[in-house]
Amino acid sequence: MLRFMSMPEALSQCLVLNTIAAARALTRVADARFKPFGVTVQQFSLLAAIRFNPDEPVKNLAERISLDRTSLTRNLDLLEKKGLVRRIAQAAGNARICALTESGNSLLDQLLEEWQQAQKGIIAGFSERDADAYIRISKHFMKF
Repeated sequence: MLRFMSMPEALSQCLVLNTIAAARALTRVADARFKPFGVTVQQFSLLAAIRFNPDEPVKNLAERISLDRTSLTRNLDLLEKKGLVRRIAQAAGNARICALTESGNSLLDQLLEEWQQAQKGIIAGFSERDADAYIRISKHFMKF
């Protein structure tokens, strides 16, 4: 397939480059929606992971939302500083878990509503089949 395309054409069809560009565009859209609430899309994802996976060690949360350790630590520090999250040492081992504070739970409720509205705007113009295919393909690559 590539030998029949010019290099610029082949690059324009690259799954990796198109995925990176799409991820950046989607991140910009989501960050703009969450900016008035003082959080980023990564922080929203982390808040949701903490709520919906209670008592899960921080390391597991990072894997669940595909966040590297440095980004996880930085975002947890920021969320803790804002009074949205608290870290709790587990009795066994040195694993830590996180919990949302009352403020964190309240904010997440608002963010989830905003996220639902953002989702509607993002998928507008897609058929249900196209949206399902996009999610299926994206999840396929998350296995690597």
